[in-house]
Amino acid sequence: MAEIIPFRGLRFNAALVGNLSTVTTPPYDVIDQAAQETFYRKNPYNIIRLELGKTFPSDTPADNRYTRAAAEFNRWLKDGVLCQDPLPAFYLYQQEFPYEDSTLVRFGFICGVKLVDYTEGMVLPHEETLPKHKADRLELMRACHANFSSIFGLYNDPAGTVSTILNKTITEKIPDTVLVDESGTTHRLWVIDDQKIISDLREEISPLPIYIADGHHRYETALLFRREMETKGVSGYEHVMMTLVSLHDPGLVVFPTHRLVKDLPGFHLNTFLQKIKEWFTVEVFRLTPTVGAFSSSGTQDFLNTLKQRGFTAHTFGFYPGGNEVFLLSLKEGVNPNDFAPPGKSAAWANLDVSVLHTLILEPLLGIGSQERASERNLAYTRDAHGALEQVATGKQQMAFLLNPTRVEQVTAVASAGDKMPQKSTYFFPKLLTGLVINPLG
Repeated sequence: MAEIIPFRGLRFNAALVGNLSTVTTPPYDVIDQAAQETFYRKNPYNIIRLELGKTFPSDTPADNRYTRAAAEFNRWLKDGVLCQDPLPAFYLYQQEFPYEDSTLVRFGFICGVKLVDYTEGMVLPHEETLPKHKADRLELMRACHANFSSIFGLYNDPAGTVSTILNKTITEKIPDTVLVDESGTTHRLWVIDDQKIISDLREEISPLPIYIADGHHRYETALLFRREMETKGVSGYEHVMMTLVSLHDPGLVVFPTHRLVKDLPGFHLNTFLQKIKEWFTVEVFRLTPTVGAFSSSGTQDFLNTLKQRGFTAHTFGFYPGGNEVFLLSLKEGVNPNDFAPPGKSAAWANLDVSVLHTLILEPLLGIGSQERASERNLAYTRDAHGALEQVATGKQQMAFLLNPTRVEQVTAVASAGDKMPQKSTYFFPKLLTGLVINPLG
């Protein structure tokens, strides 16, 4: 079902740029303005200048973040800062990272994946996208004709055949790139141009659908750009760079993405709590704010309870400020399918994030699809402690804390042809941008 190809990637010349950890970044959509500035200062060749350049009030159609990225990209190619591998290759990619009290390893490979419409069932999304984010990525592709960052895709290989090929390959070859990022994650990259290995991987992946884990905006943008180039009669834009990882990889970790509500007029806590008791049981926990921070033990006790309750019921943490945080658990007998929009699958209806949106955010707070698209009243974070702090300090109005979506829920929703609300998943660790660049055309 899925067509994958090797490609001649562009990689940084360590002899010119120095430590490769100073030129790479996480994906653009998790980089705020402060982090952008930090990456700019790290190294004059940091990939941030291409992937997420600065904007200025003086920007014009002829001089803006996209035109500057293209000019920088061309300079780096000309000066040998970026060098193209001599042969088409797959890039085996391993991430070793600390998680809770252990160390995990996630292993996949970077390749070109043929761009197809979702309706063909070969590449399946699981999350909604926003037009303004696609417009930004499309302008960058038009200017630079390259994939600077990799989409994250998942495939179902319960027998572990692909993993066996990958593990056998790395036992026979030392990594071509090794670096450690600021979070303590070790990234290893092997350039594999052996035709037998490439052929074996293509054969094993070909009958499998690919589920997009991260990078929906970039995939849909690549589809749009391919169509643009096709109308011009230009080839070489039929594939997009993806990192493929098995659904059964032991290093596949999903974090929750919590909701922060802001600028909501006319909210009354007691009225809200009375209404929500129709569908949820409400338990009150006391937090102990210290100077500038919450008691870590009290907060963690609450988060542990949230996690445990989540095994048996749709459960959320709700914090409107002050010293009390509320645990909201869907009552037994309340069926999420009864509240789902027409046409939505049971897989979609039974997601925690769907329950939150259909029973709380939309009917009780008035935050529907239009409000989510405008991002006027809703912000997102994976940091539960930080979410509480933002509300306690008045930066946000209230917070809803969630448990993580399970990987099998992601694939069930995608297979049913549904899409989760935006920011329903946070796969960790993020893929590194700048390890390999896929030149198009």
